Amino acid sequence: MEIGEIEKAKKRCESVITTIENLPLSTSCKRTLLKLASSELSFLSSLSTNHPSQNPLSINIGHVESVLRILQLPSVTGVSRVCKPIVGVYVDLVCTLGKVPVWIIVSDRNPKYISWSDDCHGSKGLRSRIGSILVAAKSTMTLKPSSVILFFANGLLSSIHERLREEFGAQDFDFGLDFDCEEMLEGEWVNVVRTRSYKESVSVEIKLIEDECDTLESEVVVQEESTELRENDGYFSCVISSMRLQGEEDFLVNFDTTALVALVSGITNGCAERIVDMPEVELEEKFKGNTVFVIAQARSEIEDPVLVKMGSVLAGKRGIVCKSVLSEFKELVSMYAGTNEKLRAEQLLKSLMVVNDNPAERVMGLPTTRKLAMKNKIVFGTGDRWKAPTLTANMAFVRAEAQFGMSLSTINHSPRALTGD
Repeated sequence: MEIGEIEKAKKRCESVITTIENLPLSTSCKRTLLKLASSELSFLSSLSTNHPSQNPLSINIGHVESVLRILQLPSVTGVSRVCKPIVGVYVDLVCTLGKVPVWIIVSDRNPKYISWSDDCHGSKGLRSRIGSILVAAKSTMTLKPSSVILFFANGLLSSIHERLREEFGAQDFDFGLDFDCEEMLEGEWVNVVRTRSYKESVSVEIKLIEDECDTLESEVVVQEESTELRENDGYFSCVISSMRLQGEEDFLVNFDTTALVALVSGITNGCAERIVDMPEVELEEKFKGNTVFVIAQARSEIEDPVLVKMGSVLAGKRGIVCKSVLSEFKELVSMYAGTNEKLRAEQLLKSLMVVNDNPAERVMGLPTTRKLAMKNKIVFGTGDRWKAPTLTANMAFVRAEAQFGMSLSTINHSPRALTGD
């Protein structure tokens, strides 16, 4: 391998490392990717520049580049595991794609060297590898994907492409992004694949769980709908009116109790500055032992208004709420809400579709712990079954489920409390 090629490969590694550091991934996922890229860079740096190899050098940085390119897709969220073995098989990405959990397998091999059958030396062919992955995917409960997606970065021979269709029912899959386009990430231009093209790439999907939409229709509890809005509720009214009163599966958002409370809270709806300016004696009398907690939320609201974020998230969407959340929310409102908060709660509930508690099996398969409480598994699991992201401030649950490698579609917001407004 020529010195120029070694230096070019080293620059690719350095570019990948920079990109990894800027990606919004968990610490464990970043650590795994950085270890792979740094290991490749160390190997390349160890090569003698005075006596470069005369033989072509096989480098692995292309595989990490391809994984990162998929990670940059806007539709890829809830990444819980990267380049790790799961139930005995290697999976490049465990994530949510769109609104469903998937496993993604990435190949950066030259298509000429991708064999279908096992060879006489014991090396597994693509057929055996896929078979093992599908067995593992079907055997796990909490990490079970709706589908397995195979991404061949350098393309695939037509003969093998056809066998994937015939034996595994694979269907061509479109990630929905031009791989030659640059992406804006965290306010900076990032393009780790500037020196290569993915025009020849091939993606296929093998579905494991069929669409359950037809069976969910009977679970809807009819809720009275109303477009009547109170004029003095300001931005709250704008957010509610921007939501759909009817909508299809692609436009659903699942509300947990924290989201409902945040929407109707006095802090969110104009009382934040008044709370911050309130004398300490009045604060203690009104909020008792929760004074510090409420003030912190009020200051947070002034700096980063919750309704602004929720407005962008909920516009054009249909909100759903499961019965257990509805019951808990009504109880909280009856006990702690003031007159205005109660009126907003009433208006909000008229804009939502109530569904039965019916959590997905994979979520219920999680162990029940303090952070993974049964009531939370029911809420997030019901959203998962409806393929609706859950709007929540319950980051303890989100972090806990991620530790088990599960990928759930969630939309986070800052917590807000009822104030008696």
